[in-house]
Amino acid sequence: MHIQTQVQLKPFNTLSLDAVASHYVRIQSVADIQSALDFAAAENLNVLVLSGGSNMLLPEQIHALVMHMDIQGIERISEDADTCTIRVGAGQVWHDFVLWTTKHNLFGLQNLALIPGLVGASPVQNIGAYGVEAGEFIESVQVYDRQIAQNISIAAQDCHFSYRHSIFKDEPERYVISHVTFKLLKQPDLKLNYGDLKAAVGADLTAENLQNQVIHIRQTKLPDPKDYPNVGSFFKNPVISQQAFDQIAQQFPNLPHYPQPNNEVKLAAGWLIDQAGWKGKTLGAVGMFHKQALVLVNYQQASLQDVRATYKAVQHDVFQKFNIELHPEPVLFDTQGLICSHQDEC
Repeated sequence: MHIQTQVQLKPFNTLSLDAVASHYVRIQSVADIQSALDFAAAENLNVLVLSGGSNMLLPEQIHALVMHMDIQGIERISEDADTCTIRVGAGQVWHDFVLWTTKHNLFGLQNLALIPGLVGASPVQNIGAYGVEAGEFIESVQVYDRQIAQNISIAAQDCHFSYRHSIFKDEPERYVISHVTFKLLKQPDLKLNYGDLKAAVGADLTAENLQNQVIHIRQTKLPDPKDYPNVGSFFKNPVISQQAFDQIAQQFPNLPHYPQPNNEVKLAAGWLIDQAGWKGKTLGAVGMFHKQALVLVNYQQASLQDVRATYKAVQHDVFQKFNIELHPEPVLFDTQGLICSHQDEC
């Protein structure tokens, strides 16, 4: 393990924000986690865990130890007639892992192809797309629990997975994820809940075709961060009560919506942003992508201040038009490496 100082994190965050870490270390084993935390404690530094950098907003200077997760490996743990249990290192690229599962005839994650980031981040956000969430196929998450100073395994039911949420978001400073264990299917069970995906798959009802169509749709709608720095979908799809939806639908009958449990309705944030006039619109160096209004893009070496000004303007205009609050998906960090609220002036 090698601690570096004054490291530029621009290559490690997909929004390509200039961010210099006072201390940086690449984590390649469970033992490295303990060593890095001991160093941070001795130097009185906060710890910022960096995964694929596809869901974070970083300030220009960070006085903290940035732990960049790079634990690799895909290991078969057990299997039965219907399922196979796989343990995956937190540093494994998520999309590469999804491709690996399809190649090895393991099913369930195909709808989540081409989502950016690393495997270790998948349970934190409970990543999801096209009617599937990672939490549906996670059996357990292996972590270092900083509160009790032990490596433990947390069962899926104790992770409290919900829409874009888990216990790892509730207690972000407590756990460092080293591995994620998945229970995958040996027979395909295609999820075609979304119309555009169902139409694209057509009559070729194979997992490989499903995966290929998901990749194609995402490539068509979402910009490559190498070409247009972004963090993917910037806002969560808002979930409102059926009563609130019924009121809005009277004025906007074409509003895309998806019924949810507990008499709630999920709305399409991209549609709301588009209708508020932000699709393809820029504010200085930052704007909402012209092909997908849900994607915020750094066009011209933007700062975190530029990014915040833009997404707050989008929130304001959507609220003015629909009386609906949009909440950003990416995590915002302050100069001490701590998570702060999007409502605060960090």
